[in-house]
Amino acid sequence: MNQQSPQTSPDLADSSTSASPEPDNSGVRFPPPLIYFAAILIGAVIDRLVPIRVLPAGLTGWLGGALVLLALILAGLSFREFGKVKATIRPDHPVSALVTTGPFRYSRNPLYLVLSTLQVGIGIWMNSVWVVAFLVPVLVWVRWRVIALEERYLVRKFGQDYLDYQAKVRRWL
Repeated sequence: MNQQSPQTSPDLADSSTSASPEPDNSGVRFPPPLIYFAAILIGAVIDRLVPIRVLPAGLTGWLGGALVLLALILAGLSFREFGKVKATIRPDHPVSALVTTGPFRYSRNPLYLVLSTLQVGIGIWMNSVWVVAFLVPVLVWVRWRVIALEERYLVRKFGQDYLDYQAKVRRWL
């Protein structure tokens, strides 16, 4: 087998320089909120067909409501930080600034925490094991099909600044 390193192969060197540059976005194609919404909807439909109740009815309303309220407050605080630097929240658009203030001091992904907390809150409010259970595949998808792409893009875009931020602040909590 004849292998050549990129430095010694003119064909490989030419192909790497002639390739189109990577797009100025994370490459995430499907909006994460829609995945969470679909999981909630699927869980709710299954719940109508096969209801499983595990919490006392008196607990579901206030606990679910408190989690939804917490998610909305965290969303507002996170959106405010994006607004301060006029950055987009859309993963399919170019990022103009690295947001490291507000909730982003504690989590690199507070908006995914918002969506996850919202799904758990709605599931508890509905007393639906299915809505809560469908969070598991959503989290796997978000971690590997969204966050992984976003992190690669942010390293490419901000270099050492993002690596330093990544070293200081946890991905979730």
